[in-house]
Amino acid sequence: MTIDTFYTGTDWQGTSGPIVSRQIPVADLWPVGLASEIGGGNKDVLENGLHPAVAVGPKGNRPANLTGVVMTVQGTLAQVNLADKFVSKQYVANILTYATASPATWKATFAAWDLVYVDDSAGLSAGVTLSLSPLNQAGSANPLFGYIYYCQDQFADSEFGGPNASAGLPVTADNSQLVEELLCIMQVNDFGVAGL
Repeated sequence: MTIDTFYTGTDWQGTSGPIVSRQIPVADLWPVGLASEIGGGNKDVLENGLHPAVAVGPKGNRPANLTGVVMTVQGTLAQVNLADKFVSKQYVANILTYATASPATWKATFAAWDLVYVDDSAGLSAGVTLSLSPLNQAGSANPLFGYIYYCQDQFADSEFGGPNASAGLPVTADNSQLVEELLCIMQVNDFGVAGL
């Protein structure tokens, strides 16, 4: 499936908080907009109502970039939630490794607590900024964004997201090709995690 735009649903939040909102120039966020992928490819152009996962600051800082979720956009400025442990809905690609020196590999399932990275590779659809790969297709380290997490409607009698229960995870993918799935992701901005 080709995903042309960032997720636009009104239920883009997986939790009501925490919120640590900072106003950041759109030019400091990646991969969003024209020529934002490695090799000069285009991601969806950021506008109000879109809530992608992004890395903040120069790509030369990778993999130690802060990460966040875009909350609102006004002109050239975005309000970005940088809060540790915030949960949002994001499209995630199942790619584990790119075909730089050997064949690409993909994961057969998306499971709770799988690590998720901000990925600027051109192989991902225009509306997808996250993958399971710690390296992009050029071999550069991707910033850690967080973990696949349960959506609130996957908890029995949960208030946020509705009073119902669902198995939810893991989600079956295809380990022979790229699959991009809408999942809840818990953001981590703790540089003591995963060796950062």
